Amino acid sequence: MSTSIDDTLAVQGDIPRHVAIIMDGNNRWAKRRFMPGVAGHKAGVDAVRAVVEHSAKQGVEVLTLFAFSSENWRRPADEVSALMSLFVLALEREVRKLHRHNIRLQIMGDVSGFSPRLQQLIRESEALTAGNTAMTLVVAANYGGQWDIARAARRIAEEVQAGTLQPQDINEQLFHRYTWLADLPPPDLLIRTGGEQRISNFMLWQTAYSELYFSPVFWPDFKQQEYQQALTAFAERTRRFGRTDDQLEGKK
Repeated sequence: MSTSIDDTLAVQGDIPRHVAIIMDGNNRWAKRRFMPGVAGHKAGVDAVRAVVEHSAKQGVEVLTLFAFSSENWRRPADEVSALMSLFVLALEREVRKLHRHNIRLQIMGDVSGFSPRLQQLIRESEALTAGNTAMTLVVAANYGGQWDIARAARRIAEEVQAGTLQPQDINEQLFHRYTWLADLPPPDLLIRTGGEQRISNFMLWQTAYSELYFSPVFWPDFKQQEYQQALTAFAERTRRFGRTDDQLEGKK
């Protein structure tokens, strides 16, 4: 049975069930302080802690953070290396804190591109927190929205070729089941920090009905107050999902 939009997405006045954030502005934050770019990424860890904590307090069910895109491999080698080291350090230091607070961790993306050590830490972290129920924290790493869609299409094509799926059975609901996070509600609110106003190949399929919020604040400075402003802006919006205002108000 298909699931309607209203079954999975929050409506006006609600805390969003799922918040997705493009954490942008770390390099520019560091540059303004005459510091190397990696210093901005390190400073951004404090913002991650603040947003995770505030999400849990506000009752957000799922928080997805865009940590490393498939395009980020194009960055200078020393910056990529520093980011990988920071990822390892964050998993080693933060996962047990998440576990103590009953938060489940999931990594979304092609982890095969990471070092064996990092892949092992990811497996251990996901296994440790798998049974937690307070909130789900998704970290998108080596992820791209177009890659996600192409991956889903390839998996469907393989099943059609094997005869376990018929082409006429393919629709939006079926396709969704082959994408990442198919077992979670799609993002109600997509936030991008750092002043840029684009979604940069992030969760292209899943954000079809997301409310977009662009903040000029660089990610290391995006703490509880700035995050709450985004949540407040979301609560003030009217989400129609193709309907009219009269329909939402129960009028004919």
